[in-house]
Amino acid sequence: MFGLRRGTVSARFTILYASVFLGSGATLLALAFLLSGSQVTSVAPVGAGPAVTVQQDRQLMTSSATALFMMALVSLVMGRVLAGRVLRPLRSITSATRRITAESLDRRLAVAGPADEVKALADTIDDLLERLEASFGAQRRFVANASHELRTPLATMRAALDVAVAKPDPAPSTVALADRLRAQLDRVDHLLDGFLVLARAQHGILADADTVDLGALIATAVRQRAHEIDAKQLTVTTGVPPQEAVTTRGSPALLARLVENVVDNAVRHNHDEGWMSITAVPGPEEIVLTVETGGPLLDQRDVDRLAQPFERLRPGAPGTSDGPAERIGGSSGLGLSIVAAVATAHGGRLRLAARSGGGLRVTVTLAAIS
Repeated sequence: MFGLRRGTVSARFTILYASVFLGSGATLLALAFLLSGSQVTSVAPVGAGPAVTVQQDRQLMTSSATALFMMALVSLVMGRVLAGRVLRPLRSITSATRRITAESLDRRLAVAGPADEVKALADTIDDLLERLEASFGAQRRFVANASHELRTPLATMRAALDVAVAKPDPAPSTVALADRLRAQLDRVDHLLDGFLVLARAQHGILADADTVDLGALIATAVRQRAHEIDAKQLTVTTGVPPQEAVTTRGSPALLARLVENVVDNAVRHNHDEGWMSITAVPGPEEIVLTVETGGPLLDQRDVDRLAQPFERLRPGAPGTSDGPAERIGGSSGLGLSIVAAVATAHGGRLRLAARSGGGLRVTVTLAAIS
């Protein structure tokens, strides 16, 4: 009747206030009836007899019952109004807290007003957000700094291998070992590069923001992977409007990495003679980039985890997850997590869906500009 849900605080407050008002009204009417009983009989006309007195008593009881019913309705309405006013600050705090995400921990509730319980609750939440912001910032700085510092010893090890192989008549075992170590160093270097890009995206660093043509990025990404596409004999279809600019605003380097990662994911985790579809649909407010691939049926619960670092689908067991591990094909396992972070840094979002006919659909939504 009043938009109340059973079991909510608002409903309990409404019932409490209504009960108090109704109880007070009923008590007041009862006292008035008891105190007026003697006056009713004393004002009866001379010779009217007891029947008149009884009729007046009945009229008084009927009027009291009607007043009590009206009081019950008024009590419910007043209880609802008072409950709403009492809970209004808590609703504002709840709404503001829900809008705060891991990427907007710098926001605060900053509730003004008297130093009461509601303000104490809001200040406590603000303190918690401040500690969370400091913790997240320290974690991201550590990843970025550690990734940067590890590049120096990697470069030293690579140089040492080059020196060992460059000696006259190196042993075949030395050359073979050097090749294996270079491959591992390249994988570590690729992993560190992924950490740096991920940390930069999570910090939301867009100092080089500019207008970016997603159509050009898609064409470049497909062209760079032409050798792998031909090796797997993949059928690639693209749907980018030729006469309509598919542009957004952001970091060209990060957005290029986003497109490269979704295309690379589609190529790397495809099967021989498979297919992939790439479309970019511009709209008045958003651009929807979609990359689809065929393949075996996948479990949506496993697919949802692929945006987390080092999550993968176990090779040979479609639809099952093997937990934290390297991605299939020797990739760093950060590809889709970087896509998610870059999209979020640009005010967009990443969605992963298992296709009903098998395979994966990757959808990235970004803000469009005219």
